[in-house]
Amino acid sequence: MLEKINNLKGVIESLNASSVEEVEALRIKYLSKKGEVSALFNDFRNAPNEQKREIGQKLNELKNLATDKINALKENLSNKLEDECTIDLTRTSAPLPLGKRHPISLVRNEIISIFSRLGFSIAEGPEIEDDWHVFSALNFAADHPARDMQDTFFIQRSPDVLLRTHTSSVQSRIMTSQQPPIRIICPGRVYRNEAISARAHCFFHQIEALYIDKDVSFTDVTQTLLYFAREMFGQDTKIRLRPSYFPFTEPSAEMDISCNICGGEGCGFCKHTGWVEILGCGMVDPNVLESCGIDSKEYSGFALGMGVERITNLKYRVKDLRMFSENDVRFLDEFEAAH
Repeated sequence: MLEKINNLKGVIESLNASSVEEVEALRIKYLSKKGEVSALFNDFRNAPNEQKREIGQKLNELKNLATDKINALKENLSNKLEDECTIDLTRTSAPLPLGKRHPISLVRNEIISIFSRLGFSIAEGPEIEDDWHVFSALNFAADHPARDMQDTFFIQRSPDVLLRTHTSSVQSRIMTSQQPPIRIICPGRVYRNEAISARAHCFFHQIEALYIDKDVSFTDVTQTLLYFAREMFGQDTKIRLRPSYFPFTEPSAEMDISCNICGGEGCGFCKHTGWVEILGCGMVDPNVLESCGIDSKEYSGFALGMGVERITNLKYRVKDLRMFSENDVRFLDEFEAAH
């Protein structure tokens, strides 16, 4: 009987299978109630008493060997089938290049991240807007030049439906739908009826910020802008504010930063002034607050806005705005290191 056990052990050790069906057939042949291993256990009762201890031990080892072998064959087939399922037979043999984030997206996300650290949340609105949210609610007079057809795309010759010219329309929507405190940034695409050139385009991207609460002062906007400039362009960046005019803010200012190319020493990029203009800002005009249903005697606030393309130009020194919308892969490949 020991000889039968040893012979069957050699057979089991050499078992192999190429399909799940073959594995199941082997299990039935050796481990089922009528299998060969079970037959040896049935013969065990006829073994001499002096050999039963040794034979019993060998039979148990044989059964464990057969069980482990069948399980190993199952596992190998399962792994093989799993590997075959993960192979895409339609995939090209040539390596596939990974895509790159657009430089506008890179800068937009960085600006959002900076303002998020100051507690600003993102607000969005429709690109096709009505006159009230784009102009009237923001203190634009009826004869303001921005309403002229030379600047604005109107929809179906309607004076009341247009493509938004700035993301300030999102601010007016937020102010009419919720009460202060309000602290939002409004990223998005805007449209203006301008000739396309290296310095201008009929569509571009803006990010505007709005903060309304009790006792907000011009100091708040100044410190916010200083923090933004240093986070965006480096801790050595300086800012300066110049008086300006915007219908929806009073007082209003334009902000310059020290040229990040020459360090403020003067170069061709900054026209040898050492300063580069990047955004407009100011305290929200009380008329805007009142028209949106906010008590201007109790609340005050500031607003600021910048062109994302302008910031991208300064950060990556891209001179031609048209390159941002031409989808030239060679141009996008240059920003791979910025990811």
